[in-house]
Amino acid sequence: MADRTLPQVFKYVDDNAETFKKLLKEAVAIPSVSCDVKYRNDCVRMVEWMQEKLKEVGATTELRDVGYQTIDEKEVKLPPVLVGVLGNDPLKQTICIYGHLDVQPALKSDGWDTEPFELVERDGKLFGRGSTDDKGPVLGWVHAINAYKAVGEELPVNLKFVLECMEESGSEGLDALLLEKLKPEGFFKDVDYVCISDNYWLGTTKPCITYGLRGISYYFLEIQCAQMDLHSGVYGGTVHEAMTDLIYLMNELVDKNGKILIDGIYDSVAPLTDNEKKLYTNIDFDTDGYRKSIGAPKLAHNGDKEQILMHRWRFPSLSLHGIEGAAFQPGAKTVIPGKVIGKFSIRIVPNQEPEEVEKLVFDFVNKKWAARKSPNKMRITAQSGRAWTENPDHPHYQAAARATRMIYLTEPDMSREGGSIPVTITLQEASGRNVLLLPMGAGDDMAHSQNEKINVRNYIEGIKLFAAYFHEVSKLPKPSK
Repeated sequence: MADRTLPQVFKYVDDNAETFKKLLKEAVAIPSVSCDVKYRNDCVRMVEWMQEKLKEVGATTELRDVGYQTIDEKEVKLPPVLVGVLGNDPLKQTICIYGHLDVQPALKSDGWDTEPFELVERDGKLFGRGSTDDKGPVLGWVHAINAYKAVGEELPVNLKFVLECMEESGSEGLDALLLEKLKPEGFFKDVDYVCISDNYWLGTTKPCITYGLRGISYYFLEIQCAQMDLHSGVYGGTVHEAMTDLIYLMNELVDKNGKILIDGIYDSVAPLTDNEKKLYTNIDFDTDGYRKSIGAPKLAHNGDKEQILMHRWRFPSLSLHGIEGAAFQPGAKTVIPGKVIGKFSIRIVPNQEPEEVEKLVFDFVNKKWAARKSPNKMRITAQSGRAWTENPDHPHYQAAARATRMIYLTEPDMSREGGSIPVTITLQEASGRNVLLLPMGAGDDMAHSQNEKINVRNYIEGIKLFAAYFHEVSKLPKPSK
């Protein structure tokens, strides 16, 4: 079949590249920002738009209600999750595809060169919020299905879809839907493999397949002023300010080189083996090329490839994200906030359990707070997700590697990833099947930053990759139940 069908599929993809760009433009134009309630209707509109695209390729779809969330003490309805099924041939492999349709906030004033919700092509790149994270890849699956249909060939696999619009805001409601509803209903009963395309190549030119993700623990560090009559403290310094206490605590968490200062945080990290070290040595990653692509004057760890990769993938890291309640508007301000909340996160790695890491953080912060002897009130809370790894030698991964070689004519790197996709573990638990991360975008796509883009090459060749992946998975033996 490959000799006859895939060349036709690939030609169709090339011939219809402009149509595929136009559809991505439509998707990017919907500002489905999940973290801002004023865009909640746009999130619903985005899900409904994608539902129509799945229906057009013949999928049976439904929108599943996942309840409400509390925002500013108000109950706000969550956008529905789009669930779809395409094909039910018991002789074919069934792949469950996960993706998300929501995006991070974006304003031109943030530093974008163009309007973030208007897809703009420039220098072989498609700029727009969601172009690579994750609307482009989600559309890639639809385009691959369409290509098979257009050349008159039957899709070689059955497909199931789980597409949400809250991933950038913690995937609220999704775990309960997957584990408490879809699994008992039998949605995963005939699933053979799970595939996610919500990650990126390690660098900018070499394709990869991802077999591991770091977990994440989010922390919310709240300081409440003991004395609420703050006016008298503006000039006299009679009030122990909440902001001062918060800055003190956050400054104690990490040093200037990125080393986490929390006692015991590295104790459970798996020691580096000789075989694992060889993996980092053999990976094709041009550190200087990467540095130039992201416009950085220098990289951490003196630009050492192995150290950069290990600190990105296998060691924990801590990031400070912001302070809620502080004055942030331009101009001179003398506001003294009565309560502030500092937000930070720790990326955790295999062998580290979220509960263990949370206890270490709480103990450390409480110790530092006791030493501070402040009259103010401190409270710390957390929410966490585990790290995830799979076996890159699994037949599913080898099928994806063959598909990658077919499209890019090179051996893909088997890589881990520094980011976190908590639903990966949930899908693994719900289905009991091998989970694969097959990226479409490149490492310099700036997914959560200004000028997010996807290269035209990655978008179009990525569609072909998904089509080839369908074919390669169709040749695998049925996994044992």
